[in-house]
Amino acid sequence: MEPKVEIYTWSRCPFCIRAKALLNDKGVEFTEYCIDGDEEARKTMAVRANGGSSLPQIFINDRHIGGCDDLFDLDYRGELDPLLQTGTSVNNVSS
Repeated sequence: MEPKVEIYTWSRCPFCIRAKALLNDKGVEFTEYCIDGDEEARKTMAVRANGGSSLPQIFINDRHIGGCDDLFDLDYRGELDPLLQTGTSVNNVSS
């Protein structure tokens, strides 16, 4: 099963660019919501992210993963690849 990966970004955000690069390096297809200057979209994102308003905000199978550092932490711990390959959840992913 292909995972559903979504990422909220700003076009010039270095952390957003870094997170997208990691996903691209892993060959992951994702839906990007570039919310430059769109306060309504940012509010929607914050609700989904349990109040998180920094960017990027990343979701895998509708589960909030967190931001760029959280994504890289999952990768460092060896938990990201299984999550992306199977589309299943990893315990304690969301902060």
